[in-house]
Amino acid sequence: MADEDDIILSELDDEELVLQMMDDLYDGLKEEIEEAVEILLERGWTPYDILTKALVAGMTIVGADFRDGILFVPEVLLAANAMKGGMAILKPLLVETGAPRMGKMVIGTVKGDIHDIGKNLVSMMMEGAGFEVVDLGINNPVENYIDTAEKEGADIIGMSALLTTTMPYMKVVIDALKEKGLRDKYLVLVGGAPLNEEFGKAIGADAYCRDAAVAVETAKHMIARRHNQMG
Repeated sequence: MADEDDIILSELDDEELVLQMMDDLYDGLKEEIEEAVEILLERGWTPYDILTKALVAGMTIVGADFRDGILFVPEVLLAANAMKGGMAILKPLLVETGAPRMGKMVIGTVKGDIHDIGKNLVSMMMEGAGFEVVDLGINNPVENYIDTAEKEGADIIGMSALLTTTMPYMKVVIDALKEKGLRDKYLVLVGGAPLNEEFGKAIGADAYCRDAAVAVETAKHMIARRHNQMG
């Protein structure tokens, strides 16, 4: 009798394989995820179905457990890394098939601030939810956000700060968007340990997100609402 650890992915039927992928994502097993993605592609699954039904569905569970304090940052980073492995295979195929896009986000830590764990987590979780993410890294002046968002045709600008001294810079970026007449073009999401709801409102952000899971939910919700208004 085979040891339970020796699950042969190619022998599972589609339904079992998707459930196994959710477990493997949860456990941060990158190679297994890559293998399973290839198997589903061979079986004729569309890249979009693999993305939504296996990877995004799996990361949704990771996100919920992270929010509820069952999983912690290191585990979420591992899961996100496994997700990235699967995404690397699917990305070029998704572009070819013209899959519906959730939206595009430009994200970065603000000028003067070099913290990036929270931002990296948000950017991975957003990719996990099917968003395209352009990560600007740390220490970003106004121009980086605005120029990149314009060039990339982004829907969302995400800003992160971990120091009380760099928080006010978020307002500088939002004010610059207003001056350029671009404020209504973008959803502006802000986050970071010293921030709160009141601060987000005070600087004129669309939303303050206390963690990566909330950021994903907020982005999904706001993009959907925006599409409906346009529709």
